[in-house]
Amino acid sequence: MKTSILEERQKSIGAGGAGRGLSCDQDSVSGSVSQRACVYCGARVVLNPITDAFHIVHGPIGCASYTWDIRGSLTSGSELYRNSFSTDLQERDVVFGGAKKLAAAIEEIVADYAPKLIFVYATCIVGVIGDDVDAVCRDAERRFGIRCIPVKSPGFSGNKSFGYKMACNAIMELILPHRLSEEAYQKEATGVNILGDYNLAGEMWIIENYLREIGVPVHATVTGDASYESLISAPRAALNIVQCAGSMIYLAGRMEEELGVPYERVSFFGVEDTTDSLLRVARRVGGPDAEDRARAFCARRAREIRPVVEAYRPHLEGKRAAIYVGGGFKAISLIRQFQSMGMEPVVVGTQTGRPEDYEVIRSLVGQECVVLDDANPAELETFMKLKGADILVGGVKERPLAYKLGVAFCDHNHERRHALAGFEGVVNFTKEIHDSINSPVWRAIA
Repeated sequence: MKTSILEERQKSIGAGGAGRGLSCDQDSVSGSVSQRACVYCGARVVLNPITDAFHIVHGPIGCASYTWDIRGSLTSGSELYRNSFSTDLQERDVVFGGAKKLAAAIEEIVADYAPKLIFVYATCIVGVIGDDVDAVCRDAERRFGIRCIPVKSPGFSGNKSFGYKMACNAIMELILPHRLSEEAYQKEATGVNILGDYNLAGEMWIIENYLREIGVPVHATVTGDASYESLISAPRAALNIVQCAGSMIYLAGRMEEELGVPYERVSFFGVEDTTDSLLRVARRVGGPDAEDRARAFCARRAREIRPVVEAYRPHLEGKRAAIYVGGGFKAISLIRQFQSMGMEPVVVGTQTGRPEDYEVIRSLVGQECVVLDDANPAELETFMKLKGADILVGGVKERPLAYKLGVAFCDHNHERRHALAGFEGVVNFTKEIHDSINSPVWRAIA
């Protein structure tokens, strides 16, 4: 691979096939302009879809505006989560402290809205000046009889992945008081919790409908279209299914250890992974006929979408795809989807992939495919040009890079407005890839 890269990044870049594992699941390299966001952003994107929660950003107004309506998450209930509430810390607050300002903000919200749940995000400024956010939240719970949970997320304390962990800790603080005794859990546990789906474009509803059709009830969705009441029922589930391992595997591990709820990693992207996931869930927690129902359901839905997908295949065969997404589970599913279209993945990277994810990725792609962890824009640009990628699948930060290079782009991150999960998502994804790659605009700029 003849290209110049930072010495510190050498171990995070490799190729497909057998060989040593990539260095991953660690802090970003300082100065490499990582594509990751800050700790506060990571925490906020996980907790934001809890629809009836108040999110108070204790920091400058810019932090609140940065994450305003940050996900394309849909709701079947309250629209409250779409707002950002900020203490708007100024120079005076930095000098004299902002704890009183935070306490006053909580009191005002309780008086005006009477919420059941408030999250308070401690941002960079708070980490520097040392406001005792824990004490303010404890006092609010005592005075008002509501849950007021601090989320310690100063941006300088790590990266986006660390923000996921802080969000998971906040969720555990919410649900731990509602744990069941071991005896009660053995008698009452049923169904599943869905972890790591954020109801982008209604995808959570698609997955819930699939599970109900095969006879598996859903207790809590963490956190797409979640509510206070649904979250506190999470300890009653017989199984956690984890869609986004990058953001939720830590929570799944804590729930298994502290609540006794086991977990299974799943993916609902692509026909193959959706089918496999539904069969495994039915096998573990469904009734005696659940697996047969799941197999019949998946076969029927696959037959229904096959003619649509096959119609696009001749226009996609031989094209080259670059993938740069958050979690390893999504990258693996995208590799399989592209290969089912006759396309070749030539660059595959993730922000939060784990060693076991990269082992699967490298076993799926060709020897010449570039595999990289926590890439920076310079690396993405270099390898996309080197490998002649026709399309990049990524998030909002990658879109300008693709367009600058004259390469088609598909948004597979949290700002999209159309579902890409499940069988419906296979059709939407195939159409979008086709329309993006074969758009006449690329002829105009060639």
